Amino acid sequence: MDIRQLMYFTEVAKQQSFTKAAHTLHVTQPTLSKMVRQLEAELSTTLLDRAKKKQC
Repeated sequence: MDIRQLMYFTEVAKQQSFTKAAHTLHVTQPTLSKMVRQLEAELSTTLLDRAKKKQC
């Protein structure tokens, strides 16, 4: 487990958006997604629901 994976995950959870978290962390969205997927794989669990947001 990499400390960056934890930092990236917590920022995505805080921002509730991969795009916003990537901007805040100064990384690309694909890099951020990859790191969170790697963390999920290491923990053998899904940490984030990636379903698209529902529109009202």
